[in-house]
Amino acid sequence: MKDEDFGNIEITINQLLKEKGISKNKLMNRAEMQRTQLNNYCNQKVQRLDISILSKICYALKCNIEDILKYYPPKSLEEDGNSE
Repeated sequence: MKDEDFGNIEITINQLLKEKGISKNKLMNRAEMQRTQLNNYCNQKVQRLDISILSKICYALKCNIEDILKYYPPKSLEEDGNSE
């Protein structure tokens, strides 16, 4: 099976920043992150999620992990109604 056969995970930090009215600079400082690191998360350019970074982001934004990570199941799973 290919990776896309398992669905997709989207990082929604940009949307949360807009909703909360917080700039990337403010988040970067609060979470003690490098700009490149934050931009990679905001632009969906990370291949491996770092739980330490995710914890910092959740702390800085006062949110839960499900507020910044969204899972979309594959189309075949949605159509079949199977969850196995």
